[in-house]
Amino acid sequence: MIDWLLDTASVRDFLQHLVDDAVSVSGADGCGVTIQRQHRPLTVVSTGGVAEKLDEKQYGQDDGPCLQALRTARPVHVADTLKEDRWGSYPAFAANLGIRSSLSLPIPVHTHTAGALNFYAADPHAFSQDDRHTLASFAAQAGGGIALAQRLADTADFTHDLQAALSSRRIIDQAIGSIMQQQRCTEEEAFDLLRRLSQQTNLKLNDVCTRLLTELAGQPPTTRPPLRPRL
Repeated sequence: MIDWLLDTASVRDFLQHLVDDAVSVSGADGCGVTIQRQHRPLTVVSTGGVAEKLDEKQYGQDDGPCLQALRTARPVHVADTLKEDRWGSYPAFAANLGIRSSLSLPIPVHTHTAGALNFYAADPHAFSQDDRHTLASFAAQAGGGIALAQRLADTADFTHDLQAALSSRRIIDQAIGSIMQQQRCTEEEAFDLLRRLSQQTNLKLNDVCTRLLTELAGQPPTTRPPLRPRL
C-alpha cells in the first residue's frame, strides 16, 4: 500500500489503482468504492461501466448490499441476483444489467468516514470463500489509504485554524497596545474598552480591532508573524 500511495498523486488515484488491481485478481466485471460523508454515500472511483449504475440505484432507494455492508461493517455476499429477495427492486435491476452476483466489503477506515468496496460479476456464484478472503485485503488497503488522507486533511484544517487564531491574537494585541499608548491606560483597561466596543457594535472583537488599526494606520494591519532574530 505504501508503494501505491507514493506512486500516486492523490487518494482518488490510489483508490483507482486499487480497484483496477482488485478486479484483475478477482475476475469481477466491475468494482466501485463507496464513501459516506455527512450521511451521504457516493462512488469515488469505479471500474467497469456497470459498477456506478448499480451503486447509484442503491443510493436512490437508500438500500442495497453496498449500503448494508457500509452501515453494518459486515461483508454482504449475493450469490445470485435472480434468486435474491432482499433490497426491493435492486436485485432485478442488477440482473437486467447482466450482473448475477456481487460482494460488498466494509472498508475499515477507523475515522468518521464510512466506506465499502463493491464487486460485481456477470456469473452467479462468482465469489468463492477464498476470493472473499483475498478481496478483504483490498478493502483493508483502501481503508488505510482513506484513513491516512483523512488524518492529513484534519491536520491541515487544524493548522489553518491555529494560524487564524494566532493572526487574530496578534491583531488584538496590536489594538490593545495602540489604545494603551493613546489613552495612557493599563492593558486590562484597553482590553475592556475593546470588549465594550465589540458589544455595542455587535462585531467580533477581532473585527473591532482590525477597524481600529486600519483607521489609525490608514491600511489594514499585518497578520504575518514577526521575524525571529538570527542567532
